[in-house]
Amino acid sequence: MFYELAAPSWGEEEKDAVRRVLDGDRFTMGEQVARFQEEFAAYHGRRFGVMVNSGSSANLIATASLFFKKDRPLERGDEVIVPAISWSTTYHPLQQYGLKLRIVDVELETLNIDVAQLEAALTPETRAIVAVSILGNPAALDVMRDFADRHGLYFIEDNCESADAELNGRKTGTFGDLSTFSFFFSHHIATMEGGMVLTDDEELYHLLLSLRAHGWTRDLPENSPVFERCGDDFFEAYRFILPGYNVRPLEMSGAVGREQLRKMPAFTEARRRNLALFQRLFAGDERFVIQRENGKSSSFSFTIVLNPDLGLDRCRAFTALKEADIGYRIITGGCILRHDVMRHYDHSVVGTAKNAFAAHDNGFFVGNQPFDLTPQLERLRGVLDTAFK
Repeated sequence: MFYELAAPSWGEEEKDAVRRVLDGDRFTMGEQVARFQEEFAAYHGRRFGVMVNSGSSANLIATASLFFKKDRPLERGDEVIVPAISWSTTYHPLQQYGLKLRIVDVELETLNIDVAQLEAALTPETRAIVAVSILGNPAALDVMRDFADRHGLYFIEDNCESADAELNGRKTGTFGDLSTFSFFFSHHIATMEGGMVLTDDEELYHLLLSLRAHGWTRDLPENSPVFERCGDDFFEAYRFILPGYNVRPLEMSGAVGREQLRKMPAFTEARRRNLALFQRLFAGDERFVIQRENGKSSSFSFTIVLNPDLGLDRCRAFTALKEADIGYRIITGGCILRHDVMRHYDHSVVGTAKNAFAAHDNGFFVGNQPFDLTPQLERLRGVLDTAFK
């Protein structure tokens, strides 16, 4: 395809890292995972990192950990504020743990949650807020952090689409009580499959370690704040304290992650150069609403929403893009309210979510990669300009 949605970012360094693991005798998580966790946390200036097998699993154990805190744990029936646009597994763990969703519309220009509606979303049952930075563009994380602090809410930051973005000189993924990342093939760094949770809270860190691996105590450090050792090493090796999972990563993924992390700054700079070109090509054209950058985007992709006030037919865009051999897809997972899964959710909507519906019905994205896309972006501009003369 002339212009792919995603492209591989591995070089020989990543392949050599896999070979070194294969030449050893440890394939499940071990030293390489442990070192990647430490290096990734240090890159973000956070105390603790817990690697898992996907960003979805990162969201799962992040949510779960808040239910097992000694003080003020979340409880089934509590409300959590979420944006109307995100990936499905932002929401699913919340439903699976019995939380009620308070769904808030997004800004059409940024595609991130409309923080002007946060106070209207707050009820006496609200206990948490989930921030999602859509497709590399930082949400108003500083505003949400302040809102959470003022109202005593837990703050989960789903940063799976926005690694290496920045807001006010601070990396995204550093604002939440828990912050999650994804290392899927198309994401900013790729470890085959993989994800990470970052936190500065030692109790949450120990809960995450246990939840990641069966709910047992084996991986917990001495003097853990979440349990007391019984003194029987035979029993302690298989002692279960939480209803956990097996979402451990492979050692190969940890080894690859270390190589990818070293390359991430250069990857991000290349993505930002492409973003600058995209912005120059499409700025000021009322037919196309492009994502307004908040802070410094790490530009997962390029979103285009056909101006809903002009009545443009999105099918014309899709036909033209297919003929030009340009890949495209729905923005993230679209508006969650448009999906059949909502019949399983206990939820309410703040206002109308009209912007999320507009993005769902009139929007799409094309890919960004960590190398020069000048020919692809110039063709994209010409194709869409012709389609909507």
